[in-house]
Amino acid sequence: MELLKTLPAKEVIYSFSTLNPPVLHIRPGDTVAIETYDCFKNQIQSADQEVAAIDWNEINPATGPIFIEGAEYGDLLKVTIDELEIGTQGVMVTGPELGVMGHRLEQMESKIIPIKDGKAIFNERLHLPLNPMIGVIGVAPEGKPVSCGTPGPHGGNMDTKLITKGATLYFPVFTEGALFALGDFHAAMGDGEVSVSGIEVPGRATVTFDVIKGKHSKFPILQNSDGFAMLVSAMTLDEAVKTAVEETIDLLLPYTDMSVSEITMLMSAAGETQISQVVDPLVTVRFFVPQHVLDSLDIQLFS
Repeated sequence: MELLKTLPAKEVIYSFSTLNPPVLHIRPGDTVAIETYDCFKNQIQSADQEVAAIDWNEINPATGPIFIEGAEYGDLLKVTIDELEIGTQGVMVTGPELGVMGHRLEQMESKIIPIKDGKAIFNERLHLPLNPMIGVIGVAPEGKPVSCGTPGPHGGNMDTKLITKGATLYFPVFTEGALFALGDFHAAMGDGEVSVSGIEVPGRATVTFDVIKGKHSKFPILQNSDGFAMLVSAMTLDEAVKTAVEETIDLLLPYTDMSVSEITMLMSAAGETQISQVVDPLVTVRFFVPQHVLDSLDIQLFS
């Protein structure tokens, strides 16, 4: 892995769009270190700050976009997360009309959370294990710009805790160069992100890019040593789950001699429906297929 360049956090976007001018051009096989602000653009540094007074137009900045040479409409952009580093202090926020409990909250509140000795210091008694992950990651969508706070087929604010060191993501490419960006790191986050924030931190991700020709997916796909997941965002959990399952089955069918009914039974026996987040403008789920299923069927995705 030869590092090409470090992209500083000052180069940010607030929506994924074909209109964003690229701040870096690279080639397939290149590795880039990408620095990020936290999702509040590092505006909250103390529990004494009034959360409502921050600039809410500077939320969920993503560093980029990066133009990958050779990436064209219909390709897959392969993104491997080689390293993921996070800052030494996190912040959480919740308040009225935010998250699952917003209907019972009367004022905006924040919580500063030190990161020390591999733990998130929630309070004196609760030192939480870290699971560093990337909340916002994706490419320019087809059509109109999409806010970095909203997930979709292009990726975006999927808030999926599997997006971490060692994971490889495959994004459908909708425009020349793909126009990749990422941000919104978390030191720790549970499935659902129910308060509307994880433990938000700045950080730095080292990623390697590649372009896969002749393969396509309607939605982002994540692969790690445990298996792979289809990542789907929709208005409702029901819609997202149904789409994720069907897209997974359609992806696997050409690799097998199974009927639709047989592979559906296989997915019911071995596949896992998992929730990523339920608090963004669209909810995100993942349908996960364990690696042992792929090994037994001798399936190597996108090889």
